[in-house]
Amino acid sequence: MSNSLTLYTPAGVLDKAQPIKRAAKRLAKLGFEVSIDGSAFDKHQRFGGDDDTRLAAIHRVAAAAPSVALATRGGYGLTRLLDRIDWKLLAKSVELGTRWVGQSDLTALQLGLLTHAKAQSWAGPLGVDFGRPDKDGGVDDVTQDCFTEAMNGQLEAVGFRTEKGLDGLCLRGQLWGGNLCMVNSMLGTAHFPRIKGGVLFLEDINEHPYRVERSLLQLAQAGVLDAQKAIVLGDFGGWRASPLDRGYDLKSAISAVRAITKTPILTGLPFGHVDTKVCLPVGAKVDLVVQGRNVLLGWQNDPLLKHEHGNADGHTHQH
Repeated sequence: MSNSLTLYTPAGVLDKAQPIKRAAKRLAKLGFEVSIDGSAFDKHQRFGGDDDTRLAAIHRVAAAAPSVALATRGGYGLTRLLDRIDWKLLAKSVELGTRWVGQSDLTALQLGLLTHAKAQSWAGPLGVDFGRPDKDGGVDDVTQDCFTEAMNGQLEAVGFRTEKGLDGLCLRGQLWGGNLCMVNSMLGTAHFPRIKGGVLFLEDINEHPYRVERSLLQLAQAGVLDAQKAIVLGDFGGWRASPLDRGYDLKSAISAVRAITKTPILTGLPFGHVDTKVCLPVGAKVDLVVQGRNVLLGWQNDPLLKHEHGNADGHTHQH
């Protein structure tokens, strides 16, 4: 399989073209054959082109079936397209080897793929993550290494530290989730995956803990949390404390949710709107093991990928 990678804009508008052009050069140096979709820099209000333009871009990328379909950025816009996406076309691209990669607003596309096509995708970086100027730190090493290993079929696990009290937890389930706000926006729609016995991962940014708690309680009250084997929380940064909080914080919010669900809730997953983020196979069966405070989240790679890349050595990223 070639290492073709297409950058496309399915959601929010790109303020400037330069970061994506920089990202394309960096990705090329990593061994990818990079192309930028023709409408990637289109602008319509806060969107990367009007709805028809962005829908056409998604279908164009799916028809071309590159090795990697990497969204330039998230923002907002995919919710508008969910009822019109040709899921069979996207499923065919996955069968041909395309890995759809992204996060944030891309959660809608990834969960839609899982619901309508039972197809896997990758929660991971966006094009803008590879376009950060050197003066601002450039590309995060862990993010870059995780991405290249995942795209080459080498990444088989990620490790991280969680809080005390979960030692000995050992389970297997289907990995799914993404941005908490996006997951909740799909609840009750035809695009929401009805997964039981899964491992649900969630993250968000700029949401006060009470809003995080409210969203998690919505999932709990809808029966989603109790139906899972584990909930794994990533980064929830960027919020501001209020004088009204009086000691209430993210830990308080999580404690409130833990009190009303039987499902274990783990924290510390290195994923979200942060520079350092791992890649996660949305829709894959994963094994989750906790020893002390160390968590290993592992999965079996598709043997086809290993064969195509001539590689059978699995890699783990530890944090």
